[in-house]
Amino acid sequence: MLEHSQAVRAELLIEVKNMTDEQFNQKPSQDVWSPGQILQHLYLMERVITGGMKQVLMSGEKKEISEKPLELVIDRSRKVHAPENLKPAEGSYVKEELFSKLEESRRELINFAETAPVQALKEKAMKHPYLGELSLKQWVEFIGYHEKRHLLQLAEVKSEAIKK
Repeated sequence: MLEHSQAVRAELLIEVKNMTDEQFNQKPSQDVWSPGQILQHLYLMERVITGGMKQVLMSGEKKEISEKPLELVIDRSRKVHAPENLKPAEGSYVKEELFSKLEESRRELINFAETAPVQALKEKAMKHPYLGELSLKQWVEFIGYHEKRHLLQLAEVKSEAIKK
């Protein structure tokens, strides 16, 4: 369930590992996030999703949910705006601090996924603003697809920075 997410996370960290602080915080344009902001958004998302799943696991009701095609999340031609509480703040970010935060949020996700009853992950659901109801199992998987989307965004940001 977590293999895809772990592979994407490793790829993401490699992409930013050798960036200078300036590159890490450079925005190609005013309406585009810097690599640091992208990572901050991913940290916020993972924390909020994991926290929400914990609540649903404890008190959510059982539902029959059909699986959604999570691959659609990767499609960057479909613009999606992050909710206000998941938008990164303007300003500079420290790469090592974000790496540490991402490691912490991933440990929480792994702990949740490995300790939650498998049946409950399939039977309990949480609403996604664009995809509708997703089972908790699909929410765990969604995180990897969401990060892949932002890995592609990161490649776009790096490409734009090279052009300048």
